[in-house]
Amino acid sequence: MTRVLQISDPHFGTETADVVDALLAFARDCAPQAIVLSGDVTQRARRGQFAAAQAFLERLPAPVIAVPGNHDIPLFNLWARWRHPYRNYRRVFGDSLEPELETPELLVIGVNSTRPARHKDGQIDEEQVQRVAERLTRAHARQLRIVMLHHPVRAWLEDDRENVVHGRQAAVAAWSAAGADLVLGGHIHLPYILPIGVGDPQRTWAVQAGTAVSHRVRGDVPNSVNLITYDASTRHCVVERWDHGAEGFGCFQRTAVALMGAHES
Repeated sequence: MTRVLQISDPHFGTETADVVDALLAFARDCAPQAIVLSGDVTQRARRGQFAAAQAFLERLPAPVIAVPGNHDIPLFNLWARWRHPYRNYRRVFGDSLEPELETPELLVIGVNSTRPARHKDGQIDEEQVQRVAERLTRAHARQLRIVMLHHPVRAWLEDDRENVVHGRQAAVAAWSAAGADLVLGGHIHLPYILPIGVGDPQRTWAVQAGTAVSHRVRGDVPNSVNLITYDASTRHCVVERWDHGAEGFGCFQRTAVALMGAHES
């Protein structure tokens, strides 16, 4: 079994210390093969906030692949926003804003949906759509094929429609047709799973994560992360939402998602 831990929107600079400790303990217990971080690593893209994030990342038990969120670009320092928007981010995560992670059973493709010219909205352009679609067509049949960006590609609540990434329609159509299984996102601090894409039945899924460790939770939705479990022999995939509570992180919801090519039981 392959396990992938999705962490999103930690917003270092607003983190809650006991939640950070609980998440580290949970990560050690679930022993994922990979950890994906879907943006808003920091609250204001400051060097000290990225240093705190890096200290956290170094304590995680598996390789981390990350993409930036809109909060990872300076907001008030306009010179930095336009001249070097990702300088502090790259100090921690390296030069690539769209990294990939590949194992025999897993393919994760990062997409940078942030734009310095936009305050908080995200965007996917034609080049990104085609690059990701082409890469998906070269995935192996056994691999779980994940596309990760910061902004959501589908809203669950009407109030969140304005937060959906620009260019989503072309992206979802192309990526679903090319074989994407899951499209991971964050941004709105609201965890949910919804079908997207083409075909009947639809077997590409939008998987949204809440805020992992920040006190900036949304309403009564607590800090949460997603644990994805995948069996390559049957292409059986389960997404679990784990919420933080008095006893640490506990499983709140377990959803089996149907994937193209999965063995029907």
